[in-house]
Amino acid sequence: MSNTTTTNTTTNATASATPATELPPPPRGNPTLVALGVGIGIGGAIVLLGVGLLFFWYKRRKIDLSGSLSQGLKAEPSGGSLLKSQQKVPAPTDNMVAMLPKPTHVSPSPSPGMVLGFSKTTFTYEELAQATEGFSNANLLGQGGFGYVHKGILPNGKEVAVKQLKVGSGQGEREFQAEVETISRVHHRHLVSLVGYCISGAQRMLVYEFVPNNTLQFHLHGKGRQPLSWANRMKIAIGSARGLTYLHEDCQPKIIHRDIKAANILLDYNFEAKVADFGLARLNLEAGTHISTRIMGTFGYLAPEYALSGKLTDKSDVFSFGVVLLELITGKRPIDKAQFVDDDNIVDWARPLLRQALEGGNFDIIVDPRLEKDYDSNEMTRMVACAAVCVRHFSRRRPRMSQVVRALEGNMPLDDLNDGMTPGESSFYESHESSDYDNSISNSNSNYKDDLKKFERLALESQRHNNCESSGPTSDNDLRQSVSSSEVLQTTREKS
Repeated sequence: MSNTTTTNTTTNATASATPATELPPPPRGNPTLVALGVGIGIGGAIVLLGVGLLFFWYKRRKIDLSGSLSQGLKAEPSGGSLLKSQQKVPAPTDNMVAMLPKPTHVSPSPSPGMVLGFSKTTFTYEELAQATEGFSNANLLGQGGFGYVHKGILPNGKEVAVKQLKVGSGQGEREFQAEVETISRVHHRHLVSLVGYCISGAQRMLVYEFVPNNTLQFHLHGKGRQPLSWANRMKIAIGSARGLTYLHEDCQPKIIHRDIKAANILLDYNFEAKVADFGLARLNLEAGTHISTRIMGTFGYLAPEYALSGKLTDKSDVFSFGVVLLELITGKRPIDKAQFVDDDNIVDWARPLLRQALEGGNFDIIVDPRLEKDYDSNEMTRMVACAAVCVRHFSRRRPRMSQVVRALEGNMPLDDLNDGMTPGESSFYESHESSDYDNSISNSNSNYKDDLKKFERLALESQRHNNCESSGPTSDNDLRQSVSSSEVLQTTREKS
């Protein structure tokens, strides 16, 4: 009996001890964690696949666009071609196309080529020959001392002006280098944009945006033209002044145009002005306040100190702009012996009349009669005052272009322009700090007519020296053509 009890007790003890020593089964995974891990893996794979596909699409699209652009430039247009019958033009050998220099002045404006809907900035000779129909006379827009300007149509239908410099012209090459250096980094709504250029052997060509409504000279002085309204004259004055202000005060380093004239102010169909032809522009890279360089420019617009000494500052441009203002006010040309019998030029003729008009308030003595007195008297007062101070004989007495803009817009008192001088006065005194030229005339009775005569003699001597190896004399008319800058990028040929 006792044995039975002992056996049962031992059995029960063993049974009860078994659960305490037996290991539990392996834990099962959490369904939420498993799902999360799978989701992350699948999502990552999708993201990587998407990035890879996007990169592949971008590269493929870039290659396709580059290929189509290249083919579009070199393929003959078919069917309804934008160009007329092509002329076969032999291309110079050793073709080379260079890239535009990287801009040194950051501008918020977009690339000029992008504005025109054409991103190409370098061209081959063949491409430009095709665009201009072999540089045909039918597409000739203008001709100047350095070469020809032709209208061209690019394969995408965009119109351009192609300036082809004369082959073998040392001056033309210098002009080309200056233009590429300056215009490629200048972007302003009142300055003509450079689309691109071409270097092909001895050929040098510049490609500009096409401005469709000709030049200020054409609209002011073209035969049979309707007179410009006063509102348009004011708009042109303010627009071109803004463009020059950008060159002088917003570009680093400043840019001096050096050939401001009515023929270098292009107009669109809204008569918004764009200053053109930077072929004579020079960067003010030298220390000091002026650049001494070879004399170039256009008779009637040359600042007196520049004509005689070659000293060039932004105030030389201000003088030339003052002559343009006189043209807008009077409708007269800068040099016209028939109209200015005693003075020969608009500056000497206008100076006493400007002062008289401002003092008496009667502008009929100087205003273009074709306006038939249809002008705003307050605006006329501002333009006359600006013209008077811009054509002062002493360069340091002239205002900055930003001051001219504010005065034309009515945003500054006109007295601030005068600097203590009577409006229209061209005094012959100056402080001891004035320029050498100002000092040289401070004790004389020089006038602008005398300055131009001296300049003409100096330029004639220079012309004869440069052409000493050529035959035949140089006439005064040839001189006037040679010292004038290359003609503006006219948009249509002026017809008599």
